[in-house]
Amino acid sequence: QALRQISQRTISTASRRQFENRVPEHQKLFQEDNGLPVHLKGGAKDALLYRTTMVLTVFGTVYCMYHLVVSSMPKK
Repeated sequence: QALRQISQRTISTASRRQFENRVPEHQKLFQEDNGLPVHLKGGAKDALLYRTTMVLTVFGTVYCMYHLVVSSMPKK
């Protein structure tokens, strides 16, 4: 009984909030032909996330290769 009241309350309070539909704006932005790949069309934040991901990926690959080389060498 109590669980039903809690779930009813959360569902009914969530429906009161009205959000503006911004899908057409985003569609215009991402379908625009400006020579940028889709993952960078979001602006500076997307570029920063992309560069951070690339740096971490390269660092992780180099770190992994280093440990593979170190572990393949016999101990003295």
